[in-house]
Amino acid sequence: MLFDKILVAYDGSKASKKALDKALELTKLTPGVKLDVIHVYDFPRFYVAEGFVPISPAVHQEFYDMAQQTVDDATRRIEEAGINGHTELVQGSPSEAILEYAKQNGHDVIIIGSRGLGGIREFVLGSVSHNVVQHARVPVLVVK
Repeated sequence: MLFDKILVAYDGSKASKKALDKALELTKLTPGVKLDVIHVYDFPRFYVAEGFVPISPAVHQEFYDMAQQTVDDATRRIEEAGINGHTELVQGSPSEAILEYAKQNGHDVIIIGSRGLGGIREFVLGSVSHNVVQHARVPVLVVK
């Protein structure tokens, strides 16, 4: 058996859909593999000077609803593939939450999409996939 527990980071982007497709392929090839898919979201924060600007509860609800729709999309894709997988919505910083989830649940591989950022843009903006690759204690498959 290649992997026992696969974790997919899914945000609904084209790259994350390809990552989920790759995970579904691997799951079909190895019966008994446990597939977990998480979508990590966080509420927006706006800074003014040295403080936070309060955000309307309606905005928070919109962000939560969009996150739930993303999880529902992943669930639908898994069911259509005929795979028994688990999807979960997690709040927090994406790379930190992905790494912590993998550690707490004993995943032996993380599959994540690449946004295709390169060079200076990746350095300046940061990249979830880059941070996960750099700090994971298990193999990470980055799908383009």
